[in-house]
Amino acid sequence: MIHENKQINIQNPLIEQRADPWIYKHTDGYYYFTASVPEYDRIELRRSLTIQGLAEAPAVTVWRKHESGCMSANIWAPELHAVDGKWYIYFAAAHTSDTRDGLFDHRMFVLENAAENPLEGNWMEKGQVKTKWESFSLDATTFEHRGVRYYVWAQKDPNIPGNSNLYISRMENPWTLSGEQLCLSIPEYDWEKIGFSVNEGAAVLKRNGRIFMTYSASSTGEHYCMGMLTADENSDLLDPSSWSKSPVPVFATSEVNRQYGPGHNSFTVSEDGSLDLLVYHARSYKEIEGDPLYDPNRHTRVQAISWNEDGTPNFGVPRPDTR
Repeated sequence: MIHENKQINIQNPLIEQRADPWIYKHTDGYYYFTASVPEYDRIELRRSLTIQGLAEAPAVTVWRKHESGCMSANIWAPELHAVDGKWYIYFAAAHTSDTRDGLFDHRMFVLENAAENPLEGNWMEKGQVKTKWESFSLDATTFEHRGVRYYVWAQKDPNIPGNSNLYISRMENPWTLSGEQLCLSIPEYDWEKIGFSVNEGAAVLKRNGRIFMTYSASSTGEHYCMGMLTADENSDLLDPSSWSKSPVPVFATSEVNRQYGPGHNSFTVSEDGSLDLLVYHARSYKEIEGDPLYDPNRHTRVQAISWNEDGTPNFGVPRPDTR
């Protein structure tokens, strides 16, 4: 049995041509938004006291790609986090503007800002987040649990076939990992390996005594979808056996609603705090000319989450466009 959702008065798509969306509600009452821009050349932030207000909020460019070197191309999937009184942006960037060579040459980087409002102040580059391999890596997120800060990301293990797996590590500080780096998930089911063998774009939701970690799988066209890992809140999160993996996607294309390739999600809450909300991107059409990565029409969308009787989230299906 599923607990029915209340309706939310948010138009879909919320923001057009913004993929890999991240919406975070801060203690100052503002919602902060960032995402990949179609040009993959900069990081933007916007804020509003309402989620719907983000659609019209001015976008402030807080950082631009370098002209050359390790942060000069394909700026992907920024996330904004507040940690110990400062702001941090985690993002992936490639080493070259030649996308044929640079497409899978990404590494993960961090920016820091001590201003009260992250749309102001100075963003300082804290450098690359170093992992145990120098290989394709992206889509970092971070969360705190019982006084420990964790980092979760996608990376190519040179010894494992496929494109990217999910890893977790403790953090020494917001830009440095410490201790073991453990693999939580590799693409193993058919729905995770269409086009590319991909686990990426992790997002964490802590509810009902458990930690739910969603992620995205397969190539970025209509087959892109969300999977989920689940751990008990009392378990050792650095033990891969603490996590169970759904054998089927938890959120996928809806032909009926004309929503294709939903994924790379984040989580936020409604203005009154009564609803958990799923933030994701999807296209409203299936046929794509050329590489799906360079089709700009992955739009930011939001919908409420239902909760099953057993305390697990039920994401339902992507709701149809309302504008």
